[in-house]
Formats: sequence, C-alpha cells, structure tokens
Amino acid sequence: MNNVLEVRDVSKSFRGVHALSDVELDVEEGSILGVIGPNGAGKTTFFNVIAGALKPDTGRVHLFGKDITGHSPHRVAHAGMGRTFQLMRPFGSMTARENVITAALTRGGNHRAAARRADEVIEATGMGTWADAVSDSLHTAALKRLELARVLATSPRLLLLDEVLAGLVPSERAPVVELLAELREKEGLTLVFVEHIMQAVMRLSDSVVVFDRGRIIASGAPADVVADPVVIEAYLGQELPGA
Repeated sequence: MNNVLEVRDVSKSFRGVHALSDVELDVEEGSILGVIGPNGAGKTTFFNVIAGALKPDTGRVHLFGKDITGHSPHRVAHAGMGRTFQLMRPFGSMTARENVITAALTRGGNHRAAARRADEVIEATGMGTWADAVSDSLHTAALKRLELARVLATSPRLLLLDEVLAGLVPSERAPVVELLAELREKEGLTLVFVEHIMQAVMRLSDSVVVFDRGRIIASGAPADVVADPVVIEAYLGQELPGA
C-alpha cells in the first residue's frame, strides 16, 4: 500500500521549548491513524506543521510523494490535504449550504459546480436538516458536521481531524464516529485524527501514535498501544483521556 504522508525528522521549537523533536511517521493510503497524547504533547503543533500553518525547524514533509515542507496552507490544501479545526468559525450570517458552497469555490470552477459539490457533501454528512439554517443558529453537533462538510467540499484526499468529537455528549458521538467510517469507504479518504475520546480511537483507528513532550513514544495497533507500559508511564499511571 502507498504512503500518502511521510514525515521525516521533523522538529519545531518555540523560544527554546521543543514542541516537536525528530518526529517520523508514515500514513498509508486509505488508513485511519489516531493521534493521542496529553495536553501540550505536540499534537496540534504536528498538525500545524504538516498542514502548512508552521514551518518546521528541521525535517521534511511529503504529501503524495511531493515535498510540501514550508508550503502555505493554501498550497497544501490544493495538494490534497484538508483540515478541520476544534474551534469552528463558519461565516455566521450565511446558511450552512452557503458556507459549504464558499468552501467548494476555493477549488476553482463556477458557482453551479460548487453548488452541486456542496449538495453532495451536505447529503454525505447528514447536514440536510440544517442546510438552510443560518450558521449562527446551529448547535454544536450541527456545527461539527458543518465543519466537516466545508472541508469535504474542497475534495481532499487526506483529511486531518482536530478533536472532531470535542463538545459532543455521548449520544452525539456515535453517529459522528459512524459517519467518519462511512466517509473513509465512500469518499476514499485517508484520515488522521487527534482525539481524547478513547472509545472513538479504538473504534476507528487502524493504527495509533502517541505523542508526549514533542516525541512519538509509541505506535502500532490500538490495543497494543494502550497496553504499552511506556504509554501508561507517560500518563503517570492515570487513566487515558476519555477512557
């Protein structure tokens, strides 16, 4: 199987603090990779580096075989990577559908084609009920789906998900987990997701990597990783987040 993402020896520091240190990983096409670790472990910095929001101090990032190290988020998106954010910021005065159309237009083409793509992803993400609602009026669960619909409208091949379940009550999480599994199959996506809800990590992930203090301290099958003494020690014997 081909790797869609290859990260080699990536490091990033802020005023002498090592946010990432010699990070290496591969993400296989069509796979789902879960990224876990305590707060401040480097997960968000990792996403920012591979998505182009930050330039690494050292190392290289390859997407679909092309070096994208230091490329702008716009160029990275056009290369086939999409990203959701934990803090959702749709255009509040627009309807959900208008937000999705706007996202689709970033890929070029005319308004009619963008509207068709918007309707496709609105259906795929179960947003139909809220399509004509003004975004400012949406509750958290609907906003999460809107965030997902907006990034899908850009037709990514690799999707980064930043705590997509955060803020949802347990009854709202299961449908989103099932939706992500369906999107992998129906849209042919590769997913990398940061998550603290361990039930979701165990349900979705083909493999898991664990960050701690800017380093990957464990990787492998979900069941193996959560039983790894190194991982348990890194959490100081505490229960894993969301477990």
